[in-house]
Amino acid sequence: MTYAQATKRLEEIVEQVERNEQDIDMLTDLLKEAKELIAFCKERLYKVDQSVKEILEDDL
Repeated sequence: MTYAQATKRLEEIVEQVERNEQDIDMLTDLLKEAKELIAFCKERLYKVDQSVKEILEDDL
């Protein structure tokens, strides 16, 4: 999964929750999925941040 795919899916989940499109039985599953996607996105952002810092330090 890419960062873009994860953020798109998160947006879909938020829209579903805001519109009350999911029944209460699916809400827990959606929230668990959202939590996993958020963790994935945070990790990707951290890795990219570290890579950028390394690249910039190498150029100095």
